[in-house]
Amino acid sequence: MFSSFSSFSIPFNLPRFLGGDPGVAIDIKSVRVHDIETQHEKRARTLKHLLKLNHATHSIVYHHLQFHNHTPHILGSAYLLGAESEHLNDIYEDESKGLETWKDSPTEVTKDDWRDFLGDRRYQRAYVDFFEDQLVLHGYNWRQVLDEFMFNGKEPLINCLIAGLGHPLIHLGYAYELSSRELVMEALGLATTCYNSLHKYLDDASYTKPSKYSSSSPLEILQAVSADKRFDGLFDHQGADNIDFLFENHEDAVLEHWNAWRLSNPKKQFEESQYAAVAILVATHEPGSKKYDFFLVHLLTSSHAVRILLPFIPAKFHVALVRQWWLLTLAVYIAQVRPAIEIDRVLNFKLNGETWEWVDKHAIEGKWALDAHYVKALRAMKEAAQTWGDENEFYLKAAIKFGQEFDGWGGFGPLDAEAAQHADRN
Repeated sequence: MFSSFSSFSIPFNLPRFLGGDPGVAIDIKSVRVHDIETQHEKRARTLKHLLKLNHATHSIVYHHLQFHNHTPHILGSAYLLGAESEHLNDIYEDESKGLETWKDSPTEVTKDDWRDFLGDRRYQRAYVDFFEDQLVLHGYNWRQVLDEFMFNGKEPLINCLIAGLGHPLIHLGYAYELSSRELVMEALGLATTCYNSLHKYLDDASYTKPSKYSSSSPLEILQAVSADKRFDGLFDHQGADNIDFLFENHEDAVLEHWNAWRLSNPKKQFEESQYAAVAILVATHEPGSKKYDFFLVHLLTSSHAVRILLPFIPAKFHVALVRQWWLLTLAVYIAQVRPAIEIDRVLNFKLNGETWEWVDKHAIEGKWALDAHYVKALRAMKEAAQTWGDENEFYLKAAIKFGQEFDGWGGFGPLDAEAAQHADRN
């Protein structure tokens, strides 16, 4: 929804002090791909038709080009959690109430000038049209279109997938998982229209340099960030508007912590980053508080998208994409005034016989079953448990705790008032 977040990324040629080889794959098993184009059951047909209807009717960004269209995210999540056709239709009806129809762009985009309009959201219609034209030229093989425009070139678009609070990244994850060419075209449209100058953290290798300290643990580094006095008193409020100020005035401090993450075992470090993504959302939630942080949930859902994408994208992007997520995490965590991460809030949470079936049921039948971020968060925690195992029931406890306590979204700043109202509507 909210989209004032800028794009961050990192260089492919990671120095050896980071402990990882950028060409080495993070080898994890892919999730099951649901090819909704070929499946004949009613649920799959309903999802396919609703995604196509949304694609044809509604723009990918709206409300003064600030909010993102989350309809494919919640439809995909609900479907993958077992929602029936009737509920999918209810989701679409609810989501579409606040969306906007497509508006013409100032001009068309062509093969010769497609990079000239990067970051200009007025061109969202033109970009989607352009990529669909390319899809025809590639015989409707959306993977070939991604190979050419997402993964190739001096400054490939994959370097900007965390722009717009990670929505291009999240969208591309659903595109792969549902094998949907409509979602691929939309993801490319989001990657191009959310693109901005902060891609320099990827394209300029000088930003990746030895830090004053190092750790292989994301949570240890976040503890160091929490204790870093350079960030004390920077903001008198939470919200996405803090992020630009942070990078303009405290870039060195942010990059020091970014470069401190040592990926000597990238698969293990990615596992720990998914653990951290859950902790940042659930273990920061103050007892008695009704609202969960709207911006922190994007760190979880974007981490989930990285998990979806790693088995499918070229290996040379694996470590880079994980570190790209890490920069997003640091920026958002600091912008949200570094809430304390109390792991015991999750570990000491008492289950009363609840299982993942409880999670599935509440995600598609509960009070908040029409809230896109609520449903996506529950599914992300369930998938993390399935990917890594859940020996101490950390992921299950986190999901149940979140599911039971959730009563809307908070963490908004004064400039996020419209986003807060939009979240409350859901």
